[in-house]
Amino acid sequence: MQLASYFQRVDKNQLKQFTTGMGAPIIVLALMGMVILPMPPVLLDVLFSFNIALSLVIILVCVFTARPIDFGIFPLVLLVATVLRLALNVASTRVVLLEGHEGGDAAGKVIQAFGEVVIGGNYAVGVVVFAILLIINFKVVTAGAGRISEVNARFTLDAMPGKQMAIDADLNAGYIDQDEARRRREEITTEADFYGSMDGASKFVKGDAIAGLFIMLINIVGGLFIGMYQHDLDFSNAMQVYTMLTIGDGLVAQIPSLLLSVATAIIVTRENDTQEMGDEIREQLSNKQALYITSGILFVMGIVPGMPHFAFLSFAALVGGYAYYREVNRKKAEAEAARVEAMPEVSNATQEVKELSWDDVQQVDVVGLEVGYRLIPLVDKSQGGELLTRIKGVRKKLSQELGFLIPPVHIRDNLDFSPSAYNISMLGVSVGEAEISHDSELAINPGQVFGKLEGTPTQDPAFGLDAVWIKKSQREHAQTLGYTVVDAATVIATHLSQLLTTHAHQLLGHEEVQQLLDMLEKNHPKLVEGLVPDILPLSTVVKVLQTLLFEGVPIRDMRTIVQTLSEFGPKSQDPDVLVSALRIALKRLIVQEITSGAQEIPVITLAPELEQMLHKSLQAGGEDGAGIEPGLAEKLQDSLAEAYQQQEMAGEPAVLLTSGMLRPVLSRFLKQSVSGLHVLSYQEIPDDKQIKIVSSVGQ
Repeated sequence: MQLASYFQRVDKNQLKQFTTGMGAPIIVLALMGMVILPMPPVLLDVLFSFNIALSLVIILVCVFTARPIDFGIFPLVLLVATVLRLALNVASTRVVLLEGHEGGDAAGKVIQAFGEVVIGGNYAVGVVVFAILLIINFKVVTAGAGRISEVNARFTLDAMPGKQMAIDADLNAGYIDQDEARRRREEITTEADFYGSMDGASKFVKGDAIAGLFIMLINIVGGLFIGMYQHDLDFSNAMQVYTMLTIGDGLVAQIPSLLLSVATAIIVTRENDTQEMGDEIREQLSNKQALYITSGILFVMGIVPGMPHFAFLSFAALVGGYAYYREVNRKKAEAEAARVEAMPEVSNATQEVKELSWDDVQQVDVVGLEVGYRLIPLVDKSQGGELLTRIKGVRKKLSQELGFLIPPVHIRDNLDFSPSAYNISMLGVSVGEAEISHDSELAINPGQVFGKLEGTPTQDPAFGLDAVWIKKSQREHAQTLGYTVVDAATVIATHLSQLLTTHAHQLLGHEEVQQLLDMLEKNHPKLVEGLVPDILPLSTVVKVLQTLLFEGVPIRDMRTIVQTLSEFGPKSQDPDVLVSALRIALKRLIVQEITSGAQEIPVITLAPELEQMLHKSLQAGGEDGAGIEPGLAEKLQDSLAEAYQQQEMAGEPAVLLTSGMLRPVLSRFLKQSVSGLHVLSYQEIPDDKQIKIVSSVGQ
């Protein structure tokens, strides 16, 4: 009663956890028991049957697994199955040597069946069959699988740094979020661990094959000695009895061993792609020309006199029929696709011609992307295209960084384009175009690589870096050499991201600004109240925000922006004056974007004489930089470009520090010639930051 009440008080979850955790210790104890304790023949029959069934399950799982790493526990299963088989070898050897002189089923029905039925009761045939299986297993399957495992492990580990860099590049570009980056890093780590474990697991299989040979020899010699000297059997009788049992025992163990060796070879020779082995074979071996030629060769062989006509002609008909069947299905699929594509045209043709209306006037797309027909698979989700997802990620990242919603990208195909070309437009005007290889990948030289690649030399469309179009199979090799490798969809998305950032000021209009004010009004109603139109018209607010974006200043802090406009709006409605006031109010954000939070700001300054000359030019009417004498303007551009390059090579930001009056003029003047140079005024340096003059540009 006390024991029953105790078990009633035990939590069911604790009991389940206890019983679940006992599985591994029980298996270990069972394996030790098979090695140490004698086992009855009936139990041996059960365990041998279980061993064969386990091997069949493992090899079928390897065949139907979509990706090798999906069967990540395979090395552990292989170890357990190998140890189980070796333990059974020890247990069966004990029974064969102790009870083998009785003959028949002394060692169990399974060993007897393999000794009498499989090899026909002839121990000479059994020795030959066992030797052939051993050679196939050890010299062919195991040796090849071991070599492939070793190569896969080495290449996978060598490619890890390049893959990590590619993930970081996608994360920084906004194509993936933190969760996706973490998932990819875990997948890379899992893949490396798997192939590393497979390199070691292949040694289990090799050792198992060698052990099978020595166990057979020891059993035959030991059986002859025991039979002749302990049980008074003559040589021929002892040879017949013990050799038959030993061969049966060896075949029972060697067949599962061969199955596991084949399973290991299947796993290590599979590509890490999400597709079953049967689908891969069916797709890649169903080449129409190859099948028809094979059918023709078999037919010719079948009509040669003396050849087995029925066998060759039957297979010729089967191969030819399968090729014809695949071709018919392919044509049906193409016809159905063409019919579905033509349906809208047919239905439109049958409709009555309607009168033209304003609906027929096409509006200009704010952001448009036109692609050639070969790039259509990149935007078609049914064909595995990822470009739409990448573009969505770009829009989300830029919207968070710039402070307003980036409009949708209208994508359409254009048959007038080159098949592999694309064009990016904003407000109906082309701002960027390029040609890409849709079925290749772009290996970009980040500045330092350790070798050259075979492929088509080109330049990265987004930043103009040297690059090479390579085959997808070269990806890991290129990453090991230090290249950053991206697919075609990523190339387009990166180019789009760069152009959206550069032309962000063109994407901000009256509707977007009004939505920003409405969102701010929900949390700060008093702040927004009266700004538009009492203090400033909406058009002026739009112009000011566009100028900030043009100068690379994000408008995320709308609270500070509206507060500053409300303060300075009654004093002046000049957009340049308001922009200067806003830049001073946003100086911490501006400097943080440039220096990433560093306490010391390296700056480039102008010599006092040069600043004085520029001030005089500005007073003479050169507010846009046109009043600067041409020779002086060219020299100024060259000097600032040289200083900018020195800062870039030193890995530091390039900042030109000048007076508040010259800042807007120089910013517009240097926008195109030295685009990466940040122009700040003295008032835009936060009080808690220190400046370090790295160079001074003179006259």
